[in-house]
Amino acid sequence: MQYSPLGSSGVDVSRVCLGSMTWGKQNTQQEADEQIAYALAQGVNFIDTAEMYAVPPSPDTYGKTEQIIGNWLNRNQQKRGDIVLATKIAGNGLSWVRDGGDITRSAVIEAVDNSLKRLQTDYIDLYQLHWPNRSTPHFGRQWPGKLTFSDVNTEQQQAGMLDILEGLNECVKAGKIKFCGLSDDTPWGVSQFLNLAKAHNLPRIVSIQNEFSLAHAKDWPYLIEQCIHEDIAYLPWSPLAAGLLTGKYLNGARPAGSRWTFIQRNGIFRDTPNAQKATQRYVDLSHEIGITPAQLALAWCNQVDGVTSSIIGATNMAQLKEDIDAFNLTLSNDTLAEIGAIFKDYPQPY
Repeated sequence: MQYSPLGSSGVDVSRVCLGSMTWGKQNTQQEADEQIAYALAQGVNFIDTAEMYAVPPSPDTYGKTEQIIGNWLNRNQQKRGDIVLATKIAGNGLSWVRDGGDITRSAVIEAVDNSLKRLQTDYIDLYQLHWPNRSTPHFGRQWPGKLTFSDVNTEQQQAGMLDILEGLNECVKAGKIKFCGLSDDTPWGVSQFLNLAKAHNLPRIVSIQNEFSLAHAKDWPYLIEQCIHEDIAYLPWSPLAAGLLTGKYLNGARPAGSRWTFIQRNGIFRDTPNAQKATQRYVDLSHEIGITPAQLALAWCNQVDGVTSSIIGATNMAQLKEDIDAFNLTLSNDTLAEIGAIFKDYPQPY
């Protein structure tokens, strides 16, 4: 296993981050325990979760994933120091989470305390804002006309960010969290948090996790360039495009128990004609070079300049082993050129 610095934190994390959002919905406590044990044995030291999980989010599944991890930590307290544990505060819009309100100073303090209880730990290594209070071009909203940025009240957003940083600062000073990060944010959002932290001597963000894959690379090059020069870890989530790039959903297939058989908050917006065509070509290429489609997508993501650690998720051990093995692969220049040709034909298939 290889490791990379978690931005400016001074902490090194494995190039594989074990995602957990299916635990408590598609996976049981026993299955989660098995995944954690295997991942740690392979050198993975980075686990990501969120108060919102399991997914699809609902009042019934809220907090269950953190509880599962907490149960494991309670039984394996001697391993707590070996793990970089990341979780996230849910943003606005979920009626069962703080009445659907914005992230604020008080919300951060409340959410941190509740996560610590569910996780059965005294501290969180990386505490992240799951999504901003303002609307951002994520989840299929990156196309022109989907958002009107000029409607955003800049000063109001900046004041909200400062309020959040003050809440994070209180938790850092109390020893409840070590480092802070963002998720589903943009270059402007990153810049504001950096500037406010510097101006007010508040915690500096060390990471951002955004959706990033062969099928969704909107952060290349501008946000990733910023992350490199600002010493911020870039953490791709859904490097398999919610399973699309495995090829298992080609031609309308819906394997029993797979994610696309569950109701999605934003619909199955990744299932477009161009996404199907791009996936088929990536699948064909993977077969030509003798690896699986998932391994092609993950190995590519791992080799993108600026990527720190890719967040993978699996619903069974066979998938987990296949995915982790991908990070031992190095794609040749010829293969990267073939991938590049497909990517140019389908740069943004959904």
